[in-house]
Amino acid sequence: MSEVILHLTSGQGPQECRWVVAQLAAAYAREAEAHGVVCEVLDGSEDLPSSLLLRVAGDQAPAFVAGRIGTVLWVGDSPFRPVHNRRNWFVGVALAPEPDLVPDLKPEDIDYQTLRASGPGGQHVNKTDSAVRATHRPTGLTATAQEQRSQHANRKLARLKLAMMIEDRRTTSRGKARRSQWSLNQQLERGNPVRTYTGARFALKSGA
Repeated sequence: MSEVILHLTSGQGPQECRWVVAQLAAAYAREAEAHGVVCEVLDGSEDLPSSLLLRVAGDQAPAFVAGRIGTVLWVGDSPFRPVHNRRNWFVGVALAPEPDLVPDLKPEDIDYQTLRASGPGGQHVNKTDSAVRATHRPTGLTATAQEQRSQHANRKLARLKLAMMIEDRRTTSRGKARRSQWSLNQQLERGNPVRTYTGARFALKSGA
């Protein structure tokens, strides 16, 4: 079974873009069911996440995500500012890096610490000591994961977050002009969305 991790981000966008991130995750989950694949949010459990990670699993996962990576446009009136004139809101979707393929992320360089999950409460936050903080000793970067039910799953998620941070740092240090995994939305290609959704019901535009 194939597994793909997508990174959905609003980057520096306003709360409308964060709303689109949440709606897009739900839309992808609905679409995934029709294609026989499983789509679940790994983190970003808040109502208006600036970014989140989406796990897509199943034999058809690579084909499913192929047309869903890039800039996504939502056309509609702001849910928060009814008199706002802007109607086009953009978010970015990218493949998250595979930790095993990140050359600077060696397993022996990562320290893991377990801790009790914290947050707003409710079903999204685990009450046991299953949260994990991963520290990459060579860079001092740290990533915390608490959204998953098991310590093993949170450890895997924390390592993935570290991989994203290290890749972002590496590409930035090399001065590459391409967008990074962690700040994708800052350079979104607004003229060529891969998918367009419209209205309060977040409906896929015909032909998109």
